[in-house]
Amino acid sequence: MLQDKLQLFIDRYEEINGLLASPDISSDIKRMTTLSKEQSAIEPIVNKAKEYISVLNDIQDNKLLYDDPELGELAKEELKDLELRKPTIEEEIKVLMIPKDPNDNKNIFIELRAGAGGDEAGIFVGNLFRAYLRYAELKGWKVEIMNQSENEAGGYKEIVALFKGEQVYSRLKYESGTHRVQRVPATESQGRVHTSAITVAVMPEVDDVEVEIDPGDLKIDVMRASGNGGQSVNTTDSAVRITHIPSGLVVTNQDQKSQHKNKDKAMKVLKARLYDIQMQEKMDSEGASRKEQVGTGDRSGRIRTYNYPQGRISDHRINLTLYRLEAVMNDGVFDEIIDPLITDAQSKAIEANGL
Repeated sequence: MLQDKLQLFIDRYEEINGLLASPDISSDIKRMTTLSKEQSAIEPIVNKAKEYISVLNDIQDNKLLYDDPELGELAKEELKDLELRKPTIEEEIKVLMIPKDPNDNKNIFIELRAGAGGDEAGIFVGNLFRAYLRYAELKGWKVEIMNQSENEAGGYKEIVALFKGEQVYSRLKYESGTHRVQRVPATESQGRVHTSAITVAVMPEVDDVEVEIDPGDLKIDVMRASGNGGQSVNTTDSAVRITHIPSGLVVTNQDQKSQHKNKDKAMKVLKARLYDIQMQEKMDSEGASRKEQVGTGDRSGRIRTYNYPQGRISDHRINLTLYRLEAVMNDGVFDEIIDPLITDAQSKAIEANGL
């Protein structure tokens, strides 16, 4: 019964209150911090649980007044409102009780790479990244370019950037996968629509505790930075390439003129990639329900199509079609796609957790 489950949260909250007031705990900073974090995590459920229990009690009280000659009609009106509120609160509680993704509050590295489609794919890398920048601006997030590699057509082979802000991973984790674009390239004289694709990887930023790297597992090369068409080429060996030998991962950074800064940035991206691999392996072992819960799923899958002639965006995971391509790409209104994805992931998580 839902009320019994909720009472456990209320009891635990009160228990933590008592513990935090204890002199033994107040002198143990580590234990106090752990308990405070737990209390903060369950507080939204506890508040909603108290509201729910209050509604249930009010329903019972009003039912008792049903036949009262003076208060009966008032009780019936109030009962009608309470019966409408009850299922709404139940749904809110179910969402709150979904096990939290521990990465949701983290900053992210987002990595866009050109795939099939040649120059047109590279141009779309730039288009989509600029749309993400606009979205970040709307959310008040900060963006730091970690590395970018241009192609000769004015597009990009790859862009890696760090997005910092509140709930960044929880919003953008749904962007991982293959993005397909259908449009007439500027160089197409016959007006034919071309299809190209890019891949997007969204990886939470991690600290040294979460990913330990043995320095002996790294091969670090320094080289002269290369620019597009001979432009902005450094005359010192500032570019850094780090190879993680056990995994075969290679990270290159040449965005800064300082070799030290490039190495530092490359290490951060490498750690994020290694953590991402660990996370994927863990999800694979936990099965499909966990993948649905965190909203990532199969990174190699085609998740979205951007059809320019029709002004259409289609997200294939939830069969969502919006004729809002211009608004998404120019104004960054990604919430129109992300909110339905979150709702879908929540409903699947509620079902998977038997709530």
